[in-house]
Amino acid sequence: MSKRRVVVTGLGPVTPIGVGVDAFWQALLDGRSGTHRIESFDPSRFDSQIGGEIADVRKVNDFVPKGYRKAGKIMARDIELAVVAAWHAVMDAGLRTKCIIERADAEGPQNLDSARFGANIGAGLICADLGELSEALAQSTTEDLFSLRIWGNEGMQNLTPLWLLKFLPNMLACHVTIVHDAQGPSNTITCGEASSHLAIGEAYRTIERGTADVCICGGAESKANPMALIRQSLGKRLSTRNDAPESACRPFGKDRDGTVATEGGGLVILESLEHAQARGARIYAELVGFGAAHDAHTPMQPTTPHPEGRGVALAAQKALRDAGLANADVRLVVPMACGLSVHDASEAAGLRSLFDDVPVMAVNGGIGNNGAGTGAIDFIAACLAVHHNTITAAVNSDPLDTECGLNVVLDGPVDAPVDVALTTAYALGGGQNAALALKAFR
Repeated sequence: MSKRRVVVTGLGPVTPIGVGVDAFWQALLDGRSGTHRIESFDPSRFDSQIGGEIADVRKVNDFVPKGYRKAGKIMARDIELAVVAAWHAVMDAGLRTKCIIERADAEGPQNLDSARFGANIGAGLICADLGELSEALAQSTTEDLFSLRIWGNEGMQNLTPLWLLKFLPNMLACHVTIVHDAQGPSNTITCGEASSHLAIGEAYRTIERGTADVCICGGAESKANPMALIRQSLGKRLSTRNDAPESACRPFGKDRDGTVATEGGGLVILESLEHAQARGARIYAELVGFGAAHDAHTPMQPTTPHPEGRGVALAAQKALRDAGLANADVRLVVPMACGLSVHDASEAAGLRSLFDDVPVMAVNGGIGNNGAGTGAIDFIAACLAVHHNTITAAVNSDPLDTECGLNVVLDGPVDAPVDVALTTAYALGGGQNAALALKAFR
């Protein structure tokens, strides 16, 4: 049985530099940064007091049917981001789903079969509502000691019966599929920063083998909250340039000192080529290869990447082999590159082992690290680079760490034929690696 061709028809970025495909792409062209001193809570007691927050996304009810608005009460921030990203992706693709029709966002009947509409969404460790949780914990404490007996009898009574539904990772996909009536195969992937690439790869396989015609996929996460910030801080992953938040995250930069905890992500629409052409869809790029690998070399230090980028290189090789492409065919690489010294060095080493002087588009200097959503943003940027034949300049990477040995584009945007692009991702703490290969649609 021949494999079906898979194309990208809709992009739904939700990022600190822009929400929606037009705003996001313009921000990349302009070289904007979306990181600043955190405003949603007082960060003054944290070593790192900076983050990337999305002020434009505060009312999830603007992106769901009227009859679904009560569900907003059980949506954590990560879920809200996914629901907003889904609306943007579906609208950008010109799909008329149940949500779009009920909201009258577009005219005409439904133009896809809900039973063959799948979803694969990456998610992270969702932060609990500290206001609600802390009150319940306080009432379970006696003489400065937490009591499980009191918690079970009284403390838990302070939580809404549906409290847990806010914080289950699969609830991103749950709400998105309900809102848009996606009845096809659905899955949630929780592999840190590799989640989006793995989710997109899974959706690609689902369409390729004929199990679905359309999939919504990607990921979202919010790390701009106290619990995520303290976890990242204790792991020594965050930049402490509190006096210069806009330039704190410096991918492949010579003086990089850590990443920035942010929120965001994106969802994209993948379709079989036949389905997309039948409805006259605009095609951004063709997804032609997917590869995954695991970098399990130091069991005692699982957060330390292989110094030669073994996992990244292996995933990239698999993606290119899957696509039937040679290393020399690649015209652009979009890496994760989040500003962490040893991780940037590892990823650079893995890419150097495969490519010689290929342009590298590092997009996370103005975006930071939002965990499960990071890869989706990189993938969307890669799609747009292929679609526009344009490479945007890295933000905050100048002066470049010459030891990285990569051709990172520092001045731009640059007009260039981007016939083939490769984007890579890795999980900071789990060793998962993934890569996706894109071609200009012909």
